Amino acid sequence: MRTYTSHYGPPTLTVAILSLNEAHRIASCIRSACFADEVVLVDAGSVDGTPEIARALGAQVFIYPDWQGFSVQRDRLLAHATSDYVFFLDADEEISPDLSREIREVVASGEKAVWALHWVQIAFGRQLTRMKSSGNVERLFWRSDVRSFEGVVHEHAVLHEARPVLQLRHRLTHHSRETIYGSLLKMTQYAHLGAIKRLQKGKTGGIFRGALSGATIFTRLYIFRRGFLCGPEGFLYCMFAGLEAFFRYVALEYDRERLEEVVKR
Repeated sequence: MRTYTSHYGPPTLTVAILSLNEAHRIASCIRSACFADEVVLVDAGSVDGTPEIARALGAQVFIYPDWQGFSVQRDRLLAHATSDYVFFLDADEEISPDLSREIREVVASGEKAVWALHWVQIAFGRQLTRMKSSGNVERLFWRSDVRSFEGVVHEHAVLHEARPVLQLRHRLTHHSRETIYGSLLKMTQYAHLGAIKRLQKGKTGGIFRGALSGATIFTRLYIFRRGFLCGPEGFLYCMFAGLEAFFRYVALEYDRERLEEVVKR
C-alpha cells in the first residue's frame, strides 16, 4: 500500500482537544497525549483555570468564547493543527498506553485513511467494562484530508475525497458522567442541541415521540448492550441517555419557536 510522509521527515501527529471548564480533567487528558508532536487546545471560555493548566503542561492554547457549536470549534482546532495527522480528543477523555502505541504505529506508516474507535465508558466512578462497547467515532485523520466539520452535536468530518475507514483495536477512555448534577447539565445541553439538529432536518417532536425514543434508547443500552450487568452506575448511565432522547423531542415540540430563532442566527 502506498504511504505518505512529511516533506521534513517522518509523519507527525497533532492531538487536538476541545475544552470548557475541565480543570479537574484536563491535566490527565493532556498527559495521556504527551506522545504527540504537538497538543493543541481550543477552549470555549473556561473560568476555572483550564487554559492555564493546559499551557503549563505544554499545550498550545487558543480561546474562543463565542460559542457557535461543536463543529465550529473542531474547525478551529483543525486550523491551528500543523502536523500530518490529527487526532481529535475531548477534555473528558484519555488515551491509554495501548491506544497511544497503536496511534504511533498508524502515524509511522504514513497511510492515508480515517480511523474510528470505541469508548470505554466510566460513569459515576465505575468503569462499565461489562457493558458492550459504544461509540465507534472517527477521530484520527490525515489532516489535509479534512475540509470541515458539520453538525451542531455529534458532528462529523467532511473530507475532500473519500477515504477508507479503518478500526483502531484499543479503546478510548471516556469519563462520560461523573456526578448527577453534571449529568443533568450535560443532558440539558445535548437535548437542546439534539432538538436543533432534528429541527434542521424537518423532524417533528412531542411527548409520544419522545417517550418512544427514550424507551428505545434505554432498552437498547440497558438490555441489549448489557448495561444491567454494571449495577446502579450502569442503570444511571442508561437512564440519562434515555432521558436525553426523551427531552430532545419534547423540546422540539414545546421550545420550537426558540429553537427556530437559534437556527436563524
